[in-house]
Amino acid sequence: MRAYAFVGPSIALVCLFYVYPVLRTLLTSFLDAWGNSFVGLDNYVSFVTDENIHTAIINSALWTIGAPLLCILFGLIVAVLADRLPARWESLVKSVVFMPLAISFVGAGTIWKFVYDFRPPSRPQIGLLNGVLSALGEDPRAFLALHPLNVGLLMWVLVWMQTGFATVLISAAVKQVPRELLEAARVDGASDLQAFRWVVLPEIRPALSIVLTAIAVVALKSFDVVYSMTDGNIDTEVIANRFFKEAFAFRQFGRGAALAIVLMLMTLPFIVINVRRYLTRGRAL
Repeated sequence: MRAYAFVGPSIALVCLFYVYPVLRTLLTSFLDAWGNSFVGLDNYVSFVTDENIHTAIINSALWTIGAPLLCILFGLIVAVLADRLPARWESLVKSVVFMPLAISFVGAGTIWKFVYDFRPPSRPQIGLLNGVLSALGEDPRAFLALHPLNVGLLMWVLVWMQTGFATVLISAAVKQVPRELLEAARVDGASDLQAFRWVVLPEIRPALSIVLTAIAVVALKSFDVVYSMTDGNIDTEVIANRFFKEAFAFRQFGRGAALAIVLMLMTLPFIVINVRRYLTRGRAL
């Protein structure tokens, strides 16, 4: 009974704030717009013919694949290059790269919306990119209205924020690589690139996997950036923003709940991968 007394409150809170909302959302997804009558799988079937849902699913998939890979690429570059700097400069570089992670998603979206801002050629440009184009004698461009470029520009905001997270984890893994292995590789005639490819990368693969799955979940649930910058217009819709619209803009609570369940199912594989990794590591320890 002592064990249940300690675990009981935690289990109760998990059931109240996690299990119950999931079950209630699942039930709502089988009801009509106002939750009054049972409609079965109609809400899910309606997604098959809805072009907006198709766009949201495709864009969410692009975010889930592209954002983590870019974060790993930039994080890897910064971590490896910073590792060669003196400790003082290494800390400074990491701090600067990590700084955007302290900004809220809405704040980051607002910052980059000003960067991409477009004004007619006859008016002064307040957007950074169009200001540079105007200074070079080029016509300003409505970047957020250019599809599919606008999807990549929105995704870049997430990459800008999460690269610091990737850098910190990858840098910690790089520092754990045994120096003896690197020295042995150089003695055997390996170049820096070959030593990185055949020694460093295999050693930091677990950290890369953690970064990949963690940022993939964040990218899949991205809502704030899209909502604050385009509200899903001009083919930039993602699932998280779409289910918010269905439930709270169109008052279609059944469809909104169904999209929330779809989003949960899409994030579930990444969560399972992380949980299995932690359990495997715990058994090993």
